[in-house]
Amino acid sequence: MKIACLHTHESNAAGFDAAAAELCLPPGLLVHAVQPELLAEAERKGGLTADVVSRTVEALLALTEGADAVLLTCSTLGPAADDAASRASVPILRADAALAMEAVAGGGRVVALCAVATTIAPTTKLFTEAAAQTGAIVEIRMVDGAWDLFRAGRREDYLAAIAAAADAACREGASIVAFAQASMAGAAALVTAGPRPPSSPLAGLRRAVAAAQSSVLR
Repeated sequence: MKIACLHTHESNAAGFDAAAAELCLPPGLLVHAVQPELLAEAERKGGLTADVVSRTVEALLALTEGADAVLLTCSTLGPAADDAASRASVPILRADAALAMEAVAGGGRVVALCAVATTIAPTTKLFTEAAAQTGAIVEIRMVDGAWDLFRAGRREDYLAAIAAAADAACREGASIVAFAQASMAGAAALVTAGPRPPSSPLAGLRRAVAAAQSSVLR
């Protein structure tokens, strides 16, 4: 069984490998492709454009060759996976969609943290739709300044900023704080004021494995 992942930052490949190890998945299960230019263009244009969507769809479809499922790990590009899925012979999934469903499953007050502005709209849509099924109350929060730290290569400072925002949300009464971007996953171990925040690498891989297993059995 193979799961192909499309990332927009090299570090996310390592993050998903770490999640796979935590889930005790077999070595070699994941195949990684990294296309940072897709997110970079979306950021320059202030969000998804038709061209970025088209190029992302092409990249996802190309990854279906030899894979049992394909996982898009960038929350900004997420809507492109929905377009690609209808044209693919194997499941094409969004890691952020799996996260949203997992985060709102228990209802309550859910705060989803974002670091980059282009992910606010797709994250809001996903979490709002998922919450409608469970009665959860959802709030999307931007962690101001965090993305500048990430782009500057200051990973430890970036994760500390994310963890601080998660702790603040927990102290304000959030039942669950979710990390909307894959790059945030490493901050989970730094959160002290509430339960471990769910992240898209773990949630996405759980869903992708289930989808891949169903694909193989068909």
